[in-house]
Formats: sequence, C-alpha cells, structure tokens
Amino acid sequence: MKKKEIRKNIHVLPCVDWHRRLFDALIPLPDGTSYNAYLVRGNEKTALIDAADPVMAGELMSQLSDVEKIDYIISNHAEQDHSGLIPVVAAKYPQAEVIASVKGRGMLADHLAISENRIRAVQDGETIGLGGRTLKFVYTPWVHWPETMTTYLVEEKILFSCDFFGSHLAASGVFVADEGAVCEAAKRYYAEIMMPFRQIIAGNLEKLKALEIEIIAPSHGPLSRRPAFIMDAYRDWVSGPPRNLAVIPFISMHGSTARMVNFLAGELAGKGVAVQPFDLAVTDIGKLAIALVDAATIVIGTPTVHVGPHPVVSYAAGLANALRPKAKFASVIGSYGWSSKAVETIAGLIPNLKVEILKPVMCKGLPRESDFAALSALAENIAAKHGELKLK
Repeated sequence: MKKKEIRKNIHVLPCVDWHRRLFDALIPLPDGTSYNAYLVRGNEKTALIDAADPVMAGELMSQLSDVEKIDYIISNHAEQDHSGLIPVVAAKYPQAEVIASVKGRGMLADHLAISENRIRAVQDGETIGLGGRTLKFVYTPWVHWPETMTTYLVEEKILFSCDFFGSHLAASGVFVADEGAVCEAAKRYYAEIMMPFRQIIAGNLEKLKALEIEIIAPSHGPLSRRPAFIMDAYRDWVSGPPRNLAVIPFISMHGSTARMVNFLAGELAGKGVAVQPFDLAVTDIGKLAIALVDAATIVIGTPTVHVGPHPVVSYAAGLANALRPKAKFASVIGSYGWSSKAVETIAGLIPNLKVEILKPVMCKGLPRESDFAALSALAENIAAKHGELKLK
C-alpha cells in the first residue's frame, strides 16, 4: 500500500497483513492485522513514529523510498512487531536519532542489538520540536510492556498510541468505518494482552485526560476520529463492574460433562443469568478472552484424565489465571470414571483470580438426578450472588 496523508505533512504508512492468522504463536487473528508507522514533518525536522514487523520490510521501505531524510525514529514500544524494522530504517537514515523511554532504550538494545549510543532516552512529559510541531512523550507503562509510551503531537492533537487502543484488523481504509467491528477487535486485543494490567491502565487513562485528543492513531488497526468511543470502552473494560454473565469453558470426552454444561446453561438462563459456554475443542481462544472481560462467574467444565482435569482445560485455567479478569466467583463441574482430583488441581491453577469458589459438582459416570439437582443449586447460588451485587 501507499502512505496516506491524515493531516498536512502527516502520513500513515500502513503495512497490512491480510493473511496472518496467529500472533505470538498463540493469539488467533481472524481478521488479519496491520502495522502502522507514522511520518510527521515539521518545518525543520522529520520524525518516523514506530516501524513495523520484520515480515513487512519491503512494504515499509517502499513507502519510505521517496523520503530523503528522517531526523528521529521514535519507538513507543520495543516489541518486534513495532520496532523490528528500526535497525533497517536506522541503516537507511544513519543521521537519525532513535528515541525511546528510559526502559525502552535498554530493551531495544537487548531485543534488536541497537547500540545504546544510537538511542536517546526521553523522560515522561519531555518534548521534541520539529519546527512548528511539537512531539510530547507520555509514559503509559504496561500497555503492555513496562517500557511503553505514547507520542502526542501537540499542535494537531493527535495521539500516536502504539498498542494502546489498537485492534488487529486488516483494512484498506485508514479511519474507523464501523465502530462496532473495531470495538470488538479492540476488546479482543485488550483481553489477550492488557487485561492483566488493568489497574495500571486505569491510571494511564486518567493521565491521558490531560490531553486534548482529536485523533487516536494506533499501531494496529484503523485510526479513530472519535476518540471517546474507544477510550470510554477501555474505561468500562478496565474499571467497570462485571456483567451478569457466567462463562463456561469446557471439554467433554464421552458426553457426560457436555450434558452437565448444557443443563447448567439452561438453568442459569432460566434464572436471568446470561451464559456463554465455550467448547474448548473448537473454541477461538480469543473469543473466550473477550467473554472473560465481562464475566462475573467462571465455571470450568472438565472430564477427568489420569485423576486430573483434561489438559486443554488446564491450559484454559492457566490462561484465565494469566489474564486476571475481574470475575467474582468460580466453580468446577465435570465427571470422572473412578477417582478425581480435578477440582483441587484447577483450584491450584488459578491463584491470581480473586474469586469466591462456589460448591463444585463432580459426577461419577453419567450425571444422575442428584447431580442435576446439585447443578440447579449451583445455578441458584450464582444467580443469587449476581443479584446481591446488582449486576446488569
């Protein structure tokens, strides 16, 4: 693609990866992704803000082919999907100074072997003038690494936010065309990499209130000319209460656990609790992460494998523990053939979840009338707990 002007002498250099379907060998990308770099020209100097993933070297460098001089290469975030091509850009523009946060300086040296002599560390709130235009650096740590910052173009009121407010979307347009689609993609992105740091992110959101922002220009996905829609969504994801929602990730080998999940889902729905079961044998793990953003209760469904939970269930429990959603309650349901320590094992896998553990339901073989009665009682308990918190 060609670079596109978003304001006079301000261009986005979009590197669109239409076909990428996995990120970090973990995260599904159903809609591909994009890596946005930004070229900002002042009266005297030119800055490139962020770069792109190394797989996009040809795409980015072709968009820079007619750019004779770059004075500053700004790295908001040292992860390779944004900084990976900085060494290539720095080789093309040997006079350019690489700019990063104090922690970012060392991380660029560690991850990309850029000489620290080439990197200038800027402080939180520091500015650089380009001649008629001013770049202000605002630290936003743990979005989603400790060194992250944003770059604010003061005169144009543009926030170059890198991963913050980004979305994995491949699109030919520059600006948000469908806020609903972008919000879902951004929620997936938040859930998968930022949710564990939501308390710190809440502080970053407060910090950004001091800036008058007309355009949010992230390094993944389309730019927003209505920043409030994505910033308000973030505030809800980070600080809002959980929803009246029970999420049930499960596996079933011979049908017993599936019967229990289906029955519990029906009981919850009948008591006014929204419910989302996820069959982990076929689930897009990103969809599960999205649901965990809002869930008040997590019920893990598992058969027993060698006395413990099914390995895929263990993986999902470990993922939930890493993501640290704001759920308030958790339980385990499932089945076993002769003996099981699935409940104890799962409880040990989720120490980061600050949840009240509700009475589990484990059945031997096929679920019987007494097991369904216990599931009804669990649903009643979940509904009552949600009611006490007045969840909507």
